[in-house]
Amino acid sequence: MTSATKPPAACLIGWPAAHSRSPLIHHYWLRTLGIQGGYVIEAVPPDEFKDFLLRLSLRGFVGANVTIPHKERALALSKPDARARAVGAANTLWFENGELCSTNTDVEGFINNLDDCAPRWDGAEDALVLGAGGSSRAVLFGLLDRGIQRVHLANRTVARAQALADQFGARVVPVAWDAIGGLLPRAGLLVNTTSLGMKGQPPLEIDVARLPSHAVVADNVYVPLETPLLAAARARGLKTADGLGMLLHQAVRGFELWFGRRPEVTLELRALVEADLMNS
Repeated sequence: MTSATKPPAACLIGWPAAHSRSPLIHHYWLRTLGIQGGYVIEAVPPDEFKDFLLRLSLRGFVGANVTIPHKERALALSKPDARARAVGAANTLWFENGELCSTNTDVEGFINNLDDCAPRWDGAEDALVLGAGGSSRAVLFGLLDRGIQRVHLANRTVARAQALADQFGARVVPVAWDAIGGLLPRAGLLVNTTSLGMKGQPPLEIDVARLPSHAVVADNVYVPLETPLLAAARARGLKTADGLGMLLHQAVRGFELWFGRRPEVTLELRALVEADLMNS
């Protein structure tokens, strides 16, 4: 087979190249859609990243996912869209008219997962977002883009929350971590973007009983699959959206850009990734 007829391939660029679920997800879609193509992990140290991107097409790739620690460099070395610029990081790369373009699909991963798990969640007037790190930026962009009028942003270091409020505008209100309890009764949407509640991390101390009965609770953590926050919310009968759903939905657009077909997040795919998480 000549290089001109090689099936399209994409890759995940990271350092170190940790065990990622991305190949499992994309190979499932390639197989179920009957597409000849590939997806591999490329371990690229920081000092070789720029050269790797410059030669991405020559290496036979039609695009890539980018993970830690390369997301900010990927933004600088490509043509980012509004989402990538607002988030300050790129996680998906593709070629358009010969130019390397980038976006951040964490935004639609978060929003589309919410749409799937809790339709009409965007009727909430107030949202409460916990954490002011990188994933918080994607969440804020998505919430504001969907018309949420006020987002209280709680972080242990209020200055970091203030910095994001300065960037995203007056609809983002920075608050101290100890103010969370008083904000819960008016929060139609609660989002955890911190690592609290993740396996090996301290628990997230939140009293979900103080949330209104119509509240939706989203947790970006997916190890464990059901965090204590989500378990408590479900026990109260609240609608929830978990981190695994976000992981699956964020992969959709990259696949479509690289392979020309829009895949679906199915129960079968979720079960496949759940089984892999259980066995890791």
